[in-house]
Amino acid sequence: MSNIVTFKGANLPAVSSLSTALRTLETEVGPAGSVILKMDKTGHWVFGADQTEVDDDSLWAINPFSFIHGFIAWGEGEVLGEKMVSVTEPLPEMEIAPPNAKRGWEPQVGMSMKCIEGTDKGMEARYTVTSVGGKRAVQQLAVAIAEQVEKDQSKPVPVVHLKKDHYQHKAYGRIYTPVFEIVEWVSIDGERDEPEAEAAPVAEAAPARRRRS
Repeated sequence: MSNIVTFKGANLPAVSSLSTALRTLETEVGPAGSVILKMDKTGHWVFGADQTEVDDDSLWAINPFSFIHGFIAWGEGEVLGEKMVSVTEPLPEMEIAPPNAKRGWEPQVGMSMKCIEGTDKGMEARYTVTSVGGKRAVQQLAVAIAEQVEKDQSKPVPVVHLKKDHYQHKAYGRIYTPVFEIVEWVSIDGERDEPEAEAAPVAEAAPARRRRS
């Protein structure tokens, strides 16, 4: 066993309180990470100002206490306002949207995660989204955690691969949507069963990290 997941912050609430709070996302559709994670229009997961591509084989632990919901107002490529609260709290009350907001206040959901295996191991990230497909993916993940907590409170943390799906839009062509593929569940302290030892592979050069334009 190894302790691989330690989320920043202290005094986390009881795991037993997760189910009710997370299921609020089913009817509506922690600490912030050090980088912003998103899926770009070409279906690539990227992070940071340089839009660095995420390692396809990396594993990410989702902080089950970090789910948030609220609203965001976008201008021309910039955030004009954002109000987000934990899913354990009601949606925030909103005033009139900023005058230059393109679409007014848009509903937004999100959560935080930590890379536990791969090139970016140890990095924490915040993911928020306003698109229908993105919100549905977060909703499905939240409900999966709620169901897991109802079955086994000792392992409420999903470890996921960041995947993608797509559909064809009549006007905009192929639209990519995020997928959080759960591969295992671990404890809130990050205890994880160690895989059986295997023969060491031949060392290969690390792949070059690509920057998305």
